Amino acid sequence: MIERRDVFQAIADPTRRMIIQKLSQGPLNIGQIVEDFGMTRQGIAKHIKVLSECGMISITQKGREQFCEARLNQLDEVIDWVQASRKVWNQRFEKLDQFLKDTKQ
Repeated sequence: MIERRDVFQAIADPTRRMIIQKLSQGPLNIGQIVEDFGMTRQGIAKHIKVLSECGMISITQKGREQFCEARLNQLDEVIDWVQASRKVWNQRFEKLDQFLKDTKQ
């Protein structure tokens, strides 16, 4: 069975969010990414693999190095979900406010 990964899995982990943030400044090789984390290269490589499977980063080979680059347009799915959720919750809160006003009177 093939596991489906999506952008929400990518941002679910704080380490992966920090990697995305770091890559938003520009492409880096895995060694440069590892520098800021108290984690082994293998640990970071696992996070990089998840990010790649989620479509959040692209990996290109240049000589012996692998360079990772953020694909921030993938976050549009999160933005759309947040906006839709905000609309639903705002409507619910407005109904609750109206209910509280009606019961107070």
